[in-house]
Amino acid sequence: MKESIDLPFWNLAAAYLFILLLILIVRLRGIPREKEILISSVRMTLQLMLVGYILAYVFENSHPLYTIGITSIMLIFAIFNVYHRIKSPLSHEMKRIIAFSMVIGIAASLLYFVLVVMRVSPWYDPRYVIPIAGMIIGNAMTGVSLGVGTLTDGMTTNKPLVEAALMLGATPKMASKQIVNGAFDAAMLPTINSMVGMGIVFLPGMMTGQILGGASPLVAIEYQIAVMLGIVGSVSLTVILFVQLGYKTYFNSRSQLKERQ
Repeated sequence: MKESIDLPFWNLAAAYLFILLLILIVRLRGIPREKEILISSVRMTLQLMLVGYILAYVFENSHPLYTIGITSIMLIFAIFNVYHRIKSPLSHEMKRIIAFSMVIGIAASLLYFVLVVMRVSPWYDPRYVIPIAGMIIGNAMTGVSLGVGTLTDGMTTNKPLVEAALMLGATPKMASKQIVNGAFDAAMLPTINSMVGMGIVFLPGMMTGQILGGASPLVAIEYQIAVMLGIVGSVSLTVILFVQLGYKTYFNSRSQLKERQ
């Protein structure tokens, strides 16, 4: 197999032409996004450079504390990112449920994937654990964000229907079942769509990176299939934990809808 192509500084700088093109387009269209695009580009560059240096050190000095520490930081940032993505105010109870669901769902999926599927040795090898954790955490974060938003909107807009069902004798679980199922479905849809288009419509980032790095396409496909299945498991476990616990925050101890969240 051929070795990966080194990307000199000026070649990388040439790629920023696409950012200039985007800024030109939004300016010509009168869309006030130039500053946001510029700041995002600078932040992306600085953040990735910082992460690159950190990972280079961690890879050369493999230690379980480094792997656990970096993974924990990624997870904490993902949890707070979910909080900030939701426009509606979240109660403290709801925030705790989001954090609990993400920690349990992601940790269980990641451990199973690393220890059983990949059989990484040593189990804390950062070259495998950290990139895999990043993909699992990122997709779980997106899924939970969609689940929280859909559940919150559903319980708000369908409040009269839920109250009517309660008055007819339904339990909170029965009254909110359709809303909970809708939240789970909305959260899983992006992951399912990615699986449908993968390999035909687009090549996933991990597979592309391995191929560009010189790996055999067949080996890259095997890894991508395994990682994609791990992502599906992580998103589904995390979201189902959230929706099964989250809907309960809308009801009081007497099985009545709370007035405010």
